Amino acid sequence: MKTLVYRIDETNPNPPEMAELGEIIKKGGLVAFPTETVYGLGGDALNPESSKKIYAAKGRPSDNPLIVHIAAWEDIFLLTKEVPEAAKKLAQAFWPGPLTMILKKSDRVPKETTGGLDTVAIRFPSHKVAQELIKASGGFIAAPSANLSGKPSPTIAKYVLEDLDERVDAIIDGGDIPIGLESTIVDLTAEEPMILRPGFITREMLLSVLDQVKTDPTILDASCRERPKAPGMRYRHYAPKGDLSIVEGSPEEVIAYINRAVSNARETERKTGVIATAESAPYYSADLVKSVGSRENSGEVAASLYRILREFDDENVEVIYSESFSSEGLGEAIMNRLLKAAGHKVVRV
Repeated sequence: MKTLVYRIDETNPNPPEMAELGEIIKKGGLVAFPTETVYGLGGDALNPESSKKIYAAKGRPSDNPLIVHIAAWEDIFLLTKEVPEAAKKLAQAFWPGPLTMILKKSDRVPKETTGGLDTVAIRFPSHKVAQELIKASGGFIAAPSANLSGKPSPTIAKYVLEDLDERVDAIIDGGDIPIGLESTIVDLTAEEPMILRPGFITREMLLSVLDQVKTDPTILDASCRERPKAPGMRYRHYAPKGDLSIVEGSPEEVIAYINRAVSNARETERKTGVIATAESAPYYSADLVKSVGSRENSGEVAASLYRILREFDDENVEVIYSESFSSEGLGEAIMNRLLKAAGHKVVRV
């Protein structure tokens, strides 16, 4: 199929073309669109065939549930069997925004959308273009990230087109994405809420609303013998083409180790890259050194990470070393994505 590209941003989120894009989804087609987290690949959440098309376009395992995006709070009652008090509190605090809640699904939601599960993941995005597309399409869009499965999620439309050209009907180019990491996922189906995927909404923020929140222990610990509670977290994600390693230690030891490793890689004529911070970038000697921003600004780091992984692919970098980051606050989400991108390959110096 020919993939059409539309330029629509938040300064004018509902141009005449939006009705046409909504019709594509209503008729079972797929539209990639911007959200505040990453670009999403959208189809009709209540149409089993649309969900099957999403899995096929991405090459995504069909047991990995899709998140249902809504644009009106009250629609949560149509998708679920019950809405607990915790969900109402979280929605009041963080919706619209980068938070996904898992609840018991209603019969209205097909299991093709939920990966065969009796639960449904629901999010109300804050991005105005996403909201208008959801409304134009009938109110319920199933959407994972708009990339081929396993690759870094796209934060600019260029990479959506690179992965999904001729696989989807249309792409909305909404410019750069502000957050750059997928939404926080919280499971509310058990007695105690549990974070299944960290994101911009941190555990500390959730605890400002709820009395208790625990975190899936597999999120940052590769040695944990438990299976991740979220099916999607069982798969490798966000991986660049090059061989990525994370180096932990004092700043001086990390710089010294990476420069030695880069020198060794060059002897075998492999192109090298380093993911650094603004503070340390001048001290590296790789073929490509890219700064994710200041170590003191975790939001800047989060917004830059996927773009830099994609840029290394553009430049055919074969060996990549990254500094490690604090796992506090938003750093937990940053390290979760970085560890999965590296296949949990960590060097401690």
